[in-house]
Order: sequence, then C-alpha cells, then structure tokens
Amino acid sequence: MNGFPTRQKVERIKEKYPPGTKIRMESMSDPYAPIPPGIEGIVDFVDDIGTLHCNFENGRSLGVIVGEDSFSVIEPEEEQGMGLTMK
Repeated sequence: MNGFPTRQKVERIKEKYPPGTKIRMESMSDPYAPIPPGIEGIVDFVDDIGTLHCNFENGRSLGVIVGEDSFSVIEPEEEQGMGLTMK
C-alpha cells in the first residue's frame, strides 16, 4: 500500500463532493497553511488522489484531504435559511 486511496475510493469522493459543493472547515492538519475553523469554501475540483481543491471565502485556495482534515458539507437547505428574516 502506498498511502494513496484506491481508484474506487477516489471515484466515491468525486461523486460525494462534486464541483460547487459548499463546505465549512472544522479543523485542518496543515500547520503551514491552515484554514481557520468556520471558514466556508466551494469545491473547485477533486484530483486523482481524492484531494478536494477548494476556494475559501477568505480568498485562499487550498487542498482539503478527506479523512485527514475535518469539515462538513453545507446543505442547500442550511444555506437558504441563513441571513433571511421573515416578517
């Protein structure tokens, strides 16, 4: 085993996190370029080793590693409910 995910696992990651998927970071293991908790981003693409390449709201672009970094998907229902006040 070389430490990289299998082709089947990468395909599952690509299906689960297609381009346009919105995520919210909880923690990142990269000590040199971490994205702070709570920052939201959008998946640009998933590479051939299953890394989510994201553009974050703070202007940074960085790869997120599934299973190493902690994040949650922002569901469309959650996004619609934010910032709206019904009168």
